[in-house]
Amino acid sequence: MTKAKIKKDHLKLIFDRLKTSHKIIGPKVEGNVIVLAKIADFHDIPAGYKEQQGRGTYRLGSGKEPQTFSFSVGPDSFKRFMSPPVRENFAFKKSKKGISINQNSSRVREISTAFIGMRACDIAALRLLDKVFLEGPVKDVGYDSLRRNSLIVGINCLYPGDNCFCSSMDAGPEIRDGFDMAVTELDDSFLLEIGTARGREILNGLPIDEVSDKDLSEKVSKIENCKKMIKKSIKVSELPYLIYRNLEHPRWADVAGRCLACGNCTQVCPTCFCNSSYDNLQLSGISKKLPELSGARIRTWDSCFSTNFARVHGGNFRPSRRARYRQWMSHKLAYWIDQFGSPGCVGCGRCITWCPVGIDITQELEALHAR
Repeated sequence: MTKAKIKKDHLKLIFDRLKTSHKIIGPKVEGNVIVLAKIADFHDIPAGYKEQQGRGTYRLGSGKEPQTFSFSVGPDSFKRFMSPPVRENFAFKKSKKGISINQNSSRVREISTAFIGMRACDIAALRLLDKVFLEGPVKDVGYDSLRRNSLIVGINCLYPGDNCFCSSMDAGPEIRDGFDMAVTELDDSFLLEIGTARGREILNGLPIDEVSDKDLSEKVSKIENCKKMIKKSIKVSELPYLIYRNLEHPRWADVAGRCLACGNCTQVCPTCFCNSSYDNLQLSGISKKLPELSGARIRTWDSCFSTNFARVHGGNFRPSRRARYRQWMSHKLAYWIDQFGSPGCVGCGRCITWCPVGIDITQELEALHAR
């Protein structure tokens, strides 16, 4: 069995089964924004809500839509849970006997987490993070532990946000892989597609129905309708060469005049992974009477928009806002292609919505065509 159907009233049964063995992370309304957070009850999901998103704007409408998953994406993504904003990498202790390092502190306690309601763009972003944290010469231990203990219930997106351009990035709106279960909301039921054995186990004993050709046709029709509603796009075929041909384009100075270098775009981006580390030392180790010194290596999110991020001994190799914006956009749409074979952008549109001055990456890329 790879496909099944369940009545809308019975979707709660899947939630109830998962919460007996998993911590559930899903969409939830907090502070008039749909965020990803721990949800204790199926009714925490903001059924019927719809947002209005624009350049630098986000407004959440009342929950009056007839569909359960009528909303799109908020500021959060997998990144906040798989690679937390602050994390202890390891603890260390120095004494007369020598130095000891406790790497076990960097290992995340293995609690199974079920992510419910993840969109195609975020699942595509998770695959990109896998390349960064898992496919290099050294695996990120904390990320690897969280990743292995995660179950993903995705939602095929039928109502895109106003700033989405996932279809042009080949990252949505349909989920193709990377899920344990994918859900499509039909008019009177939910179509369930099983991606793994763990996804199949969720349905054992639940009241499911067989999927008809009509159901499959309805899914295709709804996804095609979603694609038609997507307003923005990027011509991926022009990348990375459009960037490389225009590294000295006057548009970089123009956008630098508007950019606040606040780093909002990098914080909400599901694929930005820049980080910095520092040692948190115990003050007691300073005294000569206390020869022991202990502490921890802490890793935190950082941003290429930060002035200090490119500061090295002797100077700063990206001292201007122009250089920092160009680095961010070039990394997403050029350098990442050279390194991994695909762009580092999934078209979720978060950087547009949450930019305080409304900078639109699709418009900035288009502007590079003109001189």
